[in-house]
Amino acid sequence: MTVRTATAADLEAVVASAAALFAEDGGTRDPHVDTTWPARHGHEHYGAAIADPDVLCLVAVVDDQVVGHLVGRLKGPNPTRPTVVGAELESVRVAEPRRGGGLGTALNGAFTAWARDRGVTEVTVHAFASNTAAIRFYESHGYVPASLQLRLPIG
Repeated sequence: MTVRTATAADLEAVVASAAALFAEDGGTRDPHVDTTWPARHGHEHYGAAIADPDVLCLVAVVDDQVVGHLVGRLKGPNPTRPTVVGAELESVRVAEPRRGGGLGTALNGAFTAWARDRGVTEVTVHAFASNTAAIRFYESHGYVPASLQLRLPIG
């Protein structure tokens, strides 16, 4: 098992992992999520992420095969919270057969170390309320609930 920074050669695998995340997470929890987005925009989005020094794009590799990814980015200043230097864990996934083996922990650890090295004081991540497995994972790594977004579908 290896966790390393993604390169341009990993772009197809990162897009495929992100597409799987869209399908299994957003696609099953929010009927409005466009699960085709990664196929249409993923190469541009994740290609830019791989090249951006303010974004960390990682891959988890087992037996020379990418089995997961993480994308995290530095956040700009927030004038309402001026003492916080933030980063956001934008996207993380480990392929189903590889879950529970420490890859998610390794991805998260590499991201938080990268963020800490850049002076980040707070990392945020969003999870669907119904994704209890993800919430348990994040909480087991020290993340705590900070806000709650409520929706009222009216149309």
